[in-house]
Amino acid sequence: MMRSVCGLLFLVWVATACTPRLKSRFLGQGDVWLRAGTQLEQKADQLVLKRFLGNQYGTWSDYVPDTNRLDHFPVRYVRINLHFMNTTDSASNYSGEEARRFAEGWLIAANKDLEENNRSWQPHNNSLPVIPTRYRLRLTAPPDDPASGGVFCHYDDELFYYIHRGKNRNLYNQQVLTKYGVQRDSVLNVFVQPHHPDSIASPTYNAGPVGVMVGGAIKIAGVYESGQPSWAYRGVLNHEVGHVFSLAHSWLNDGCPDTPYGKNPCWSKGNAPPCDTGATNNVMEYNALQNAWTPCQIGRVQQKMASESFSYRRYLDPVWCTLREDRPVVVTDTVVWKGAKDFSRHLVIAAGAQLRIDGRVSLPPNGKITLRPDATLILGPESRLHNACGEQWAGIIVEQRGREQGQVIVEGSPTIEHNRNPIPLPIPPKN
Repeated sequence: MMRSVCGLLFLVWVATACTPRLKSRFLGQGDVWLRAGTQLEQKADQLVLKRFLGNQYGTWSDYVPDTNRLDHFPVRYVRINLHFMNTTDSASNYSGEEARRFAEGWLIAANKDLEENNRSWQPHNNSLPVIPTRYRLRLTAPPDDPASGGVFCHYDDELFYYIHRGKNRNLYNQQVLTKYGVQRDSVLNVFVQPHHPDSIASPTYNAGPVGVMVGGAIKIAGVYESGQPSWAYRGVLNHEVGHVFSLAHSWLNDGCPDTPYGKNPCWSKGNAPPCDTGATNNVMEYNALQNAWTPCQIGRVQQKMASESFSYRRYLDPVWCTLREDRPVVVTDTVVWKGAKDFSRHLVIAAGAQLRIDGRVSLPPNGKITLRPDATLILGPESRLHNACGEQWAGIIVEQRGREQGQVIVEGSPTIEHNRNPIPLPIPPKN
């Protein structure tokens, strides 16, 4: 018996001794290959490319989340605050704790629609996939007033009201934004205003919920006087946020081939024509639900959110400025990234997998790209690796087991910035 145990232990020892150990190191000269015809300039220990300011990488289709690889499309968060405009007698809008509860419920309902998305009713009998939006709204208080929770109540008899049409309309007037806006350089301000009493008194004036995007902020009216619970207005909020991030009304030529052209004839779905087949639930159309986003609409929003030259990107919570160590983003097969991405986690390319980057990728501060044995990273001619917050990311780690090791292949002149462990000069071109 003892002899058998010793024999088994010996076999285990031999097998272990013969298995190559896993080695790990930062990218070395022999790990980087140039494609034929590639020319690189070495400057300050970095590979550099002339900067194209305002460059938008890829097209909207490159930003549509892949439901099989959702971790490649991190959720983005739009920072917003809510301002309830009221008269000095506090009789025209929600105020105090009631306003706070209303605002929180409103955000919960809006984010629920953003999280779930719904199948689009139009075009009728379509086969459009239901894609996660991958963005949410986040109430954000200023650092010097955390107790506000990002909800503010203002009492102003001159600026409390909203008039949507007529000679005295003020929907595009920015006085209330200028006077009461908070952190407008980094937070999307939403002003909740009642319709003017004189407007409501007119039998031809529609005093229902309505909104407008103006001056980089949002005005929404008809919430208080309509008397509905907060969830009833989730659609108008998501609709206006869609405008902020470039979405047009879906009945116009909005640049999306999957949204039907033409005005919706029905407010809600009914049993009789045309509302049996002609009603819509699209978020950028006027209807009772506004709870469906098409793939193109999601791709367009995500493209704008990823563009460093887009003005309202400043409203996003820059979660990519902080490294999250809990789990990495893992590439497990052959993948091509053509858009722009902002990660808050390490990136790992699994053994045998291949990632080609033809766009912009931001790694978090101290973030790493790890190439498992036999993993390949291809940097295309216009690719860019950097940290979108101007801090340093750690670099590229190569793992090796025996003769199998990760490698980087370079085409053209990629941009490598903010790398604490610069990529070394590559070895001669490889066909």
